[in-house]
Amino acid sequence: MLNIWALTIVKWLGADYPATQIVFLRALVGLILVLPVAWHRREAFRHVADLHLHLLRVGFAVVTLTASFFAIPRVPLATVTAIGFTRPLVTMVLAAILLREVIGRRRWIAAGVAFLGILFAVNPSELPWNWGLAAMGIVVLSGSAAVIATRRLRHAPVIVMMLFYTAGLAVFSAPFTALTWTPIQPGHLVPLILIGCFAQTAQLCYLRAHFFGAAGFLSVLSYLSLVFSVSTGFVFFGERPSPTFAVGACLVVGAALWATTSVRGSGSPD
Repeated sequence: MLNIWALTIVKWLGADYPATQIVFLRALVGLILVLPVAWHRREAFRHVADLHLHLLRVGFAVVTLTASFFAIPRVPLATVTAIGFTRPLVTMVLAAILLREVIGRRRWIAAGVAFLGILFAVNPSELPWNWGLAAMGIVVLSGSAAVIATRRLRHAPVIVMMLFYTAGLAVFSAPFTALTWTPIQPGHLVPLILIGCFAQTAQLCYLRAHFFGAAGFLSVLSYLSLVFSVSTGFVFFGERPSPTFAVGACLVVGAALWATTSVRGSGSPD
């Protein structure tokens, strides 16, 4: 829900400001929020391992957020979420190739059904092709790569990952922001600050959820974002999903449920 709230503000204001400026402001607010905790937990930073992976993760995150913030004002919110659901499929393929993870037959079948559902939901023949859709393609690829880097860092302390993430976003986006800075209009400062507040809190919730909860259950739970995004798009932006979108969404969620319950029930990698 926190992520959808942040993306709703981005959709509202995103066309008025460069994407890099919104990324920088989001990172700056997040950095202000996380620095006191980082200072309190400073012992965790004495021996930071895999520095190259932290930098790689931040680099992919910068590309993902910038492309995402560029796309959101130009693409319906529900469509953004539906396209975003291809990221687990791409991540699964990358995990099989790069991390040598075993992907069972059931998950491959579920991935195929989910991809078919996404095609129904997005309905490419009716979408106006624009740079926003192209940016979403970048989001899928770079976001999946960021997840792979995060998996490699799963033993790193949460505060280390959060500080590297927010500080890295601020540092990488600062030069581009300086070149394209747009004066903030009256009444926009508080919403722009809230983007950082919502997004930073969402990141903490995400990392803690993966510490306490099973990955399979959480992956299914994440599909609730489709319900939130459709509702938000309808209420605030007048975006009405088509019947084919509903069919596609059911296929995506159904495939995720089938794959997850099958894995938990059998105890096998299938």
